[in-house]
This record gives sequence, structure tokens and C-alpha cells, in this order.
Amino acid sequence: MDNADATRQVEYEQMLLGRYLHLHRSKGRSKGSTLDRSAYILLSRIRMQGPMSIGQLCDAFGLDASTLNRQTAAAMRSGLVERIPDPEGGMARKFRITAEGEQRLDAEREGIVESLEAIMADWAEEDVAAFAAHLKRFNTDIERIGGRPWPRP
Repeated sequence: MDNADATRQVEYEQMLLGRYLHLHRSKGRSKGSTLDRSAYILLSRIRMQGPMSIGQLCDAFGLDASTLNRQTAAAMRSGLVERIPDPEGGMARKFRITAEGEQRLDAEREGIVESLEAIMADWAEEDVAAFAAHLKRFNTDIERIGGRPWPRP
């Protein structure tokens, strides 16, 4: 298989993955799932980076302020984040994940991990590790091109 054919195969498999993720979300996700996709990603980013302002979230996500105002307002109404003064003394208020947000993020992540473990139950440990490494490489290359790196543990 030449490089162009391999790239087409990656495109096709990526399309299928997006479809499966959409079906998973549209059918209620896993039992006990309480976070929608935007809240899950928002909380994950704030957990990794610490309190963030709307401007910082706009830069991190590449979204406009009105979108992030809607997402953070919904997260605040759900008790997932709270607004606090900038811990570093800046003028803008920042969003910090709450204890409720931490708990729900952990529960959601654990449900996703359990689903992935079920999917890859028959995979060798080395195959899972290689797949994780390839996904990380793929994502970091997307981030490099887009100029928006994500923090990683």
C-alpha cells in the first residue's frame, strides 16, 4: 500500500470513528453518564491547566467568546465550575472546576475508560500502548499545525 492509499484508509477509519462516537453520544452514552461533550472537554482542560478566563478558553479552544460564555454558563448552572478572582491578581475572573465538577468528570472518564477496555479486551498490552502512542502523535501534530497545544499529564 502506498502512502496515498494509507492516508485514504486513515481518512475512512477516522470517518467511522467519528460516526461511532456520534452514535455513542446520541444514544445516551454510557449508563450514568452526566456530562455532555462540551462540558467534558471544558472540565478536562481546566483540570489540566488550572483556572482559566474566557479569553484563555477562547485561545485554547479556538472558539469565539459567545460560544464559551454559553458553555461556561451552562457548566456554572450545573455546579461544575465557579467564577473566581484571578489567583495571579489579573483583572479577568477565571473559571475553576468545583468538587462536583471533579467528581462528575472522574465518573465520566471512568465510564469511557471502561468502554474502551471492553472494546480492546482482546488486544495485546503492546497493541494498546502502540495505539495510544499513535493517537498521541496524531493529536500533537494536529495541535502543532493549529497552534493550540493541549496540556498532557
